[in-house]
Amino acid sequence: MNTMIATESEAAPPHEPSSHEGHHGGHHGASLAALTFGALGVVFGDIGTSPLYTLKECLLAAGGEKATNEDLFGILSLMFWSLFLVVTIKYLVFVMQAHHDGEGGIFSLLALVPERFRTKSTGGGKVTLMALLAVIGASLLYGDGVITPAISVLSAVEGLADVSPRFSSLVVPITCVILIALFAIQRFGTGSVGKLFGPVMVLWFVTMALLGVYHIVQEPRILTALSPHHGLVFFQHHGLRGMLILGSVVLVVTGGEALYADMGHFGIRPIRLAWMAFVLPALVLGYLGQGALILRDPKVIEHPFFAMVPNGLWRYLLVALSSAATVIASQALISGAFSLTRQAMVLGYLPRMTIKHTAYHTEGQIYIPEVNALLGIGCLALVLTFRHSVKLAAAYGIAVTGTMAITSILYYIVIRNTWGWSRLKAGALLLLFLGLDIPFLLANLFKFFEGGYIPMLIGAGLIAGMLIWSRGRTLVMEQYAHRYPSLESAKPALDRSLAARVPGSGVFLAPSPDHVPPTLVHIVERSRSLHEVVVFLTVHKTTTAVVPANSRYQVTNLGDGFYKLVVSFGFMEEPLLVPVLQEITRAGLIPFNPEDTTYYVGHESVIAEDESMINLVAENIFAYLNRNAVNEEKRYGMPVNQVVEIGTRIVI
Repeated sequence: MNTMIATESEAAPPHEPSSHEGHHGGHHGASLAALTFGALGVVFGDIGTSPLYTLKECLLAAGGEKATNEDLFGILSLMFWSLFLVVTIKYLVFVMQAHHDGEGGIFSLLALVPERFRTKSTGGGKVTLMALLAVIGASLLYGDGVITPAISVLSAVEGLADVSPRFSSLVVPITCVILIALFAIQRFGTGSVGKLFGPVMVLWFVTMALLGVYHIVQEPRILTALSPHHGLVFFQHHGLRGMLILGSVVLVVTGGEALYADMGHFGIRPIRLAWMAFVLPALVLGYLGQGALILRDPKVIEHPFFAMVPNGLWRYLLVALSSAATVIASQALISGAFSLTRQAMVLGYLPRMTIKHTAYHTEGQIYIPEVNALLGIGCLALVLTFRHSVKLAAAYGIAVTGTMAITSILYYIVIRNTWGWSRLKAGALLLLFLGLDIPFLLANLFKFFEGGYIPMLIGAGLIAGMLIWSRGRTLVMEQYAHRYPSLESAKPALDRSLAARVPGSGVFLAPSPDHVPPTLVHIVERSRSLHEVVVFLTVHKTTTAVVPANSRYQVTNLGDGFYKLVVSFGFMEEPLLVPVLQEITRAGLIPFNPEDTTYYVGHESVIAEDESMINLVAENIFAYLNRNAVNEEKRYGMPVNQVVEIGTRIVI
């Protein structure tokens, strides 16, 4: 029942976009400058390192050395307008207004819609089409989150090997060491990582912008590539092949979805400010600078970025800086995976894991050890299997474009049904967004057999796991709701079953303060006895860092030795129950001794009523996830020798 406790106590109602600077948006007093600086080191690493390879890949797809100046202008035009329309307009202006208590990401859209879009009234644990789309989109983003660190770090180390061939045999070992170090530092928190990476990314963007300006001055006519006319002409000249080049152009916006997923770590305003004032201008100048250089010397088409500086010391320094920046690029999706996981737990699509909050000023800055470990293992497996970044390059983008298209559809449902936009207004915006997303997605599907199947396979496994967990938990809770009523209605039956009240006290963890804990019912049914003092304990999580002492707990005397206790913890606090119970004892609110108290926690064994093969497989997966969810006694610091776990067999 661990996950359902989280679902009932942490889920919040949807709200209007006008409140987008809620408790996350303000970030509890953290300065705008500090959050903006941190966002540079975390949120923009992926999209900020695209100039290393995007223009080169696009030109190679357009024919390489056979590409004309008109092709160059057309590709640069497509890249600029993709950045402007997809990242600036779609995400920063529109989509990022849709958040759930300051958290972004695809599950936030699911949390914002009316209940009928999330669950079926027919019961049975089935999910709606919108919930299915959200699960698919999130799973694809997880798949890309595994690929991004692997290809980013591997390509960085390969760049060092190009400068010094003697490192060639050490590329894979060095990559593995860097990946292990990258995931090891995640426990220090997104904010701390941002402070570490921030200065490097500032230097990266400044360097890219200055190099771009230098080369633009040499060939100022490259500025005309900003006109959308050149992009349209490119499609006219190349037809279907011109559309396929979008599979390479999409690299310019890879990382855009991470801006939305990482919103809870830094807030809307810092991300918007960093993008508009710093990142977007630097990217545009960097791309135009490469284009200007190619106009003067078409031979540099295979390595236009590094050719922006003279060979020798400056080239070595640029390779070193780009290597550091490319390693940082993986941070955005790692942080986004943490946010998505917490949202999935709150919405009931993943079992409870260990969430560690790493900053007093920002609730969204979290660290989840289990997710961090799985991502790290996945990245290492990809590196050891493929060993070359070029073999992973084809997989880059297919998962993100799928997520982008799903985000557009879910956003339409939010603005239409939650915010009350007219069908015409919402439909026009949907057509605009899908007009951007669908061509990118179709172009990337052609890369499926070249490596695009990797994030799809990862996503398929996660989709199955999420749907099985959601269906299983829903069916289990339906069984509990049917079998265990409220205290008032259950009291007569409990009294009839009780043969004796024994000395001592028992604390029963309750998912809701308004219902009888299942563990209590089982104790009474099996032993026909109950402690003289019985406490129904519900743990409530708040959105503040630390709960004031006078708001820590609420005690209600229900009579006949029964008490209802609601304990609140802030997101930066360890939810340790024993110190709170000791304080309640000293205050004389409940007559019991915590050292002599028995704590009852529940654990259910699920049995599938339908014994067909597919249901047996699903049951085994659900049972495995349920067994490995974080135990209540571990999470709440209950003394192990005073805990009694009550097993329940649930038929679904």
